[in-house]
Amino acid sequence: MPSWIGAVILPLSGLLLSLPARAEVKARSCGEVRQAYGAKGFSLADIPYQEIAGEHLRICPQEYTCCTTEMEDKLSQQSKLEFENLVEGTSHFVRTTFVSRHKKFDEFFRELLENAEKSLNDMFVRTYGMLYMQNSEVFQDLFTELKRYYTGGNVNLEEMLNDFWARLLERMFQLINPQYHFSEDYLECVSKYTDQLKPFGDVPRKLKIQITRAFIAARTFVQGLTVGREVANRVSKVSPTPGCIRALMKMLYCAYCRGLPAVRPCNNYCLNVMKGCLANQADLDTEWNLFIDAMLLVAERLEGPFNIESVMDPIDVKISEAIMNMQENSMQVSAKVFQGCGQPKPAPALRSARSAPENFNTRFRPYNPEERPTTAAGTSLDRLRIVWRTMQHSVTDIKEKLKLSKKVWSTLPYTICKDESVTAGTSNEEECWNGHSKARYLPEIMNDGLTNQINNPEVDVDITRPDTFIRQQIMALRVMTNKLKNAYNGNDVNFQDTSDESSGSGSGSGCMDDVCPTEFEFVTTEAPAVDPDRREVDSSAGQPGHSLLSGSLACVALALQSLCR
Repeated sequence: MPSWIGAVILPLSGLLLSLPARAEVKARSCGEVRQAYGAKGFSLADIPYQEIAGEHLRICPQEYTCCTTEMEDKLSQQSKLEFENLVEGTSHFVRTTFVSRHKKFDEFFRELLENAEKSLNDMFVRTYGMLYMQNSEVFQDLFTELKRYYTGGNVNLEEMLNDFWARLLERMFQLINPQYHFSEDYLECVSKYTDQLKPFGDVPRKLKIQITRAFIAARTFVQGLTVGREVANRVSKVSPTPGCIRALMKMLYCAYCRGLPAVRPCNNYCLNVMKGCLANQADLDTEWNLFIDAMLLVAERLEGPFNIESVMDPIDVKISEAIMNMQENSMQVSAKVFQGCGQPKPAPALRSARSAPENFNTRFRPYNPEERPTTAAGTSLDRLRIVWRTMQHSVTDIKEKLKLSKKVWSTLPYTICKDESVTAGTSNEEECWNGHSKARYLPEIMNDGLTNQINNPEVDVDITRPDTFIRQQIMALRVMTNKLKNAYNGNDVNFQDTSDESSGSGSGSGCMDDVCPTEFEFVTTEAPAVDPDRREVDSSAGQPGHSLLSGSLACVALALQSLCR
């Protein structure tokens, strides 16, 4: 045999021996991938039966593949959708916490106000009849303004309460001096002596402390729940960047293209992808945690010092003493008013025939807490206690849920990657998808936050361009945290946007539109300072205003009834 023939046969035989191996690579079945792809709801017309050359791939490794261009595009969109659903699902607990607890607390507090007003109205109508009905607008206006304040109205509590006592003084001054006729101008002059003469003693000052602190805390707390709800809703609706979408596709579905649909991503690989995609959300965490801490502080106020029952009885006694002060000082009050406002004109003979001082001294007596009515009015007070206890339980429940929501945004990647439907888990680090093959993932895990993603091996992140939408949410939280801290100290802060856009003092949302204001005027209403030497003031400070008002108004009405008889 000629030597060249052997030389030819040997290479040919080598070529023939190599053909089956190459044919085997080319002919690898895509059956498992077809099954998994079809289970996602996609048409099997897109997918080949056997692997094809992968030069057309733009995201996955350009090796032999089960993916066509159409498949890669569809799986890329599927990756984006699944990521958005994962974030929304993982943050569901936080969002539902704020939504449901806001609804509960708001309902309880509104019911408390409604019951307080109804209790007062029922009792006064039954007990005092026409007398109360003739003066009922004074009390109705008080509750109307308290409700308006709570729902976000532009109400200055201190001024409103001063106005209430001034109006009440005007009414009572006419009753203790029926022998005179008072013009509107004269009565306005009378009201100016409220602070100077202190006809009700120290009660208005104490009530001002209690009402302002209680209502400031309640309104600010429900505003905080609203802001938390809105921020959580907005942040949970992510819009992944193109770089993030590429990384998600590579992590979730490039294993399909390699014919490994059952192999899940490595845990650490998932963490780096999620930390890159959620870098801006992690930056929200610091301000979110401060916000939660401030919410917990105000919740403690609502849970403890503002307890309605702890102040109801002592307040009744003190208001009774205040009415006695009005009785004892009526002559001096009248004399000083006459001196300052001038001598009023005599009333017609029919009206002046009644001797007010005599009637005053013989008919008036202090309110006795033991004589609380046991009829409809009494059961209304019981309903108030039940509502308040329920609200206290609600506050306790909210506190526990708030504690669980701390660090929620920085831990979001860990929560997502812990899901066994997403990754292979921490116990399977060798048999997982690392973005290229089924093997261990070697790169180190990045730290949290935008600036730490500069060397993220999986996601291209521009650390010089923070997400403006997330920055707006950080501002909303910062504003609300400041309000909560002021509320904890008994101060009311309304944030008014200097650009005349919507402000955060509306219904408690903090931001009326998606864009929160960035410049604010701070308009602060401070609750009156508590005298540290007066233990009785400290013990009753900051209690829910409506219970105190019920007791206060009941005593005032008793005085009015007695004065008119």
